[in-house]
Amino acid sequence: GFRFLIGTLVIYAVQMGVMTIVGAVKPEWLQDTTISLILAVLPLYLVGMPVLIAVVKRMPGEAPAKKSITPGQFVLALIMCFALMYCGNLVGTLITTIVGALKGSAVDNALMTYATESNMIVTFIYMVICAPILEEYIFRKLIVDRTVKYGLMFGLFHGNLNQFAYAMLLGMFLAFLYVKTGNLKITIGLHMCINFMGAVVSVLLLKAIHLDEYQEIVMNGGDAQAVMDFMMAYLPGWIGYMVYVLFILAVVITGIVLFIVFRKRFALDPGQIPKGQRFKTVICNPGMLCYCIFWIVMILLQMFPEIVQMLLGISPLSL
Repeated sequence: GFRFLIGTLVIYAVQMGVMTIVGAVKPEWLQDTTISLILAVLPLYLVGMPVLIAVVKRMPGEAPAKKSITPGQFVLALIMCFALMYCGNLVGTLITTIVGALKGSAVDNALMTYATESNMIVTFIYMVICAPILEEYIFRKLIVDRTVKYGLMFGLFHGNLNQFAYAMLLGMFLAFLYVKTGNLKITIGLHMCINFMGAVVSVLLLKAIHLDEYQEIVMNGGDAQAVMDFMMAYLPGWIGYMVYVLFILAVVITGIVLFIVFRKRFALDPGQIPKGQRFKTVICNPGMLCYCIFWIVMILLQMFPEIVQMLLGISPLSL
């Protein structure tokens, strides 16, 4: 816990340092979503994560025994991952909507802003290639190799409430798969497919149907004919979007059924920690308490950025 906290603090310090310097020298760069994404990602991958990896790797670890899976098993695992992602995303969206309604303003989702407004090539390289590889290595291999003998797995935070629900569920399921297979390539492949659908396919479809314009027509009281005319103008995009929605429904239902069918296979070796002592051992130790408190604070600041602006006079920077 302390080692991951140290690495996380280094990541934040480097990112905020870069943003502060750029804001003072070239403030117009921060207005460009693509450049802002690059400025956030480069220090993360070139400095922050290498430091985190170096700190955590000093602890001894042992990888699970490596096993192969069939293409069919990979597809089944992918369907289950999609089900977790969409169900978790629904829960996260519901929570942020309620929080936004209570505080009178929407909860900002910086990652969605980056995905929809930045250059698609940059988004693809970051979210589909780089993020899955490094995140699986850090949040699966480094953790599981050092905790599997105790029977522990972690679903780690992404630092914002929008992603917390599905990131936690996916984190635990991917950790389970890594424990069972010992093959990081499998979880990386699954992670890439998930991010591709969420950050590339869905974004392209939303752009194809011109969602902002559609919402504007509906909100301004457009009649049924006006809405229909708009949809007919972008018919291929709307067909693709409807197919995507049907795909989501089919995957979620199938994934839930698969979890029910295979529920008995999710049992793991309980490890060295007695039953009834696991939560206390995993969470209620100084390192993990500090790490969890840090991310809870980050989530609260993401939900209520007005606090940051009031205290520091700046907008919060999201990982």
